Amino acid sequence: MITLEICVDDPASLLNAAQNGADRIELCSALSLGGLTPSAGLMQLAATLPLPVMAMIRPRAGDFIWIQAEIDTQLADIATARAHNLAGVVIGASLPDGSLDAATLTQLVAAAKGLDITLHRAIDLTPDPVAALRICAGLGISRVLSSGGATTAHDGLQRLVAMQAAATGVAIMPGGGITAANVTEINRHLHLTDVHASGSAPASPHDDPRIAAFGFQHAQARVTDAGHIRALRTALDQLAGAATRG
Repeated sequence: MITLEICVDDPASLLNAAQNGADRIELCSALSLGGLTPSAGLMQLAATLPLPVMAMIRPRAGDFIWIQAEIDTQLADIATARAHNLAGVVIGASLPDGSLDAATLTQLVAAAKGLDITLHRAIDLTPDPVAALRICAGLGISRVLSSGGATTAHDGLQRLVAMQAAATGVAIMPGGGITAANVTEINRHLHLTDVHASGSAPASPHDDPRIAAFGFQHAQARVTDAGHIRALRTALDQLAGAATRG
């Protein structure tokens, strides 16, 4: 089986993903910014679902170079995720040159002891992904989300292949533009165990034009699409079935 992780940032999308084939949820706010920490209320709702939920721990948009106040915020947010009985957290921290900030990650991992931990796409900024994977393995981070340093996982396949070849004890989870239409091609190059996707489609314009005019909804807003998730779930099941028969 190939695990399908769907990222969501609102209650309707959360329920939509759970009902249409997601195996695991990455719970966020502000997916248009790459995902920020979800609210405590959304964590509470997610905890009622019968599937594992990973809370994004990212206090602001932009880079992943954190000041101490931001680290402290993340430590508190990890505690909130734990208090709501979520399965795990998604973390990342960078140094100014893009390499992973092992010291900060050590603090975050210690706070998340006993939880499942994914390193987010901070790894896509690092100049040496193999060195980054060694840091992850040493800290006990079980999974790395990456687009291979490119805008999409398909475009970053060469780096993803190299990362998977170098990874020891760390699963490489491709993410970024993965759909039912391209996951078979990605599978030809990678041994897929986990796939990350949004399964989203452009949101319909609101009936009230003031919603957009006042900035209450982004012009490029997207929403979770049940059909996209089901199609990706079907494609992954077919790939897993073909591998079993092979």
